[in-house]
Amino acid sequence: MSKYLDAVIVEHNPANKVINRAVIWLHGLGASGHDFEPVVPQLGLDADMAVRFIFPHAPNRPVTINGGMVMPAWYDILEMSLERKVDVNQIEESAQQIQDLMAREVERGVKPEHIVIAGFSQGGAVAYHVALGYRERLAGLMTLSTYLATNDNISYSDANKDMPILIEHGTHDPVVPAILGEQAKQLLSDKGYSVEYNTYPMAHQVCMPQIQNIGKWLNKVLN
Repeated sequence: MSKYLDAVIVEHNPANKVINRAVIWLHGLGASGHDFEPVVPQLGLDADMAVRFIFPHAPNRPVTINGGMVMPAWYDILEMSLERKVDVNQIEESAQQIQDLMAREVERGVKPEHIVIAGFSQGGAVAYHVALGYRERLAGLMTLSTYLATNDNISYSDANKDMPILIEHGTHDPVVPAILGEQAKQLLSDKGYSVEYNTYPMAHQVCMPQIQNIGKWLNKVLN
């Protein structure tokens, strides 16, 4: 049995170039790795850049706020308060599974400084935990419609103090209020990180202007 999470793989591989860039992108609660698969062709990635997108599927587990229903989840959410009481041990477990995927990319020839960690909603909380504590320099961290759940549990890595960070949020998000994105931006800015923070007039979702901006950002940090 493979130790790696099952994942959807999409390769932006012009003229069958050897892939030397990777984006590991985590979906939200109850979704799957297929969620952001259709986004890749819409990003407008540079024609000479070869990138592997890895969209892992979260394990199935009971989720307390949904009455204990079993669904794809990176961790259990215990309370839907603004502070979001979460199962930190499960976040750390999921973070380790993402690091295993990163190690596989390194084995395939992708340097850590050419890997972007990304996540939407619940997946973004895990992305924060992975990237901010990672011991080698990464290309960037992208978090969408999410929150920084484990600030008190992250061993912040000096290697990524100057890592580009993109935080994006919908101003009408009823699931993860925009104030949580703003709080993460402020907390990281106060720690000296360089953070780009953008909002869009949308709910808990993505929109085309945002996808285009994400593509521009990826072109910049992966080149």
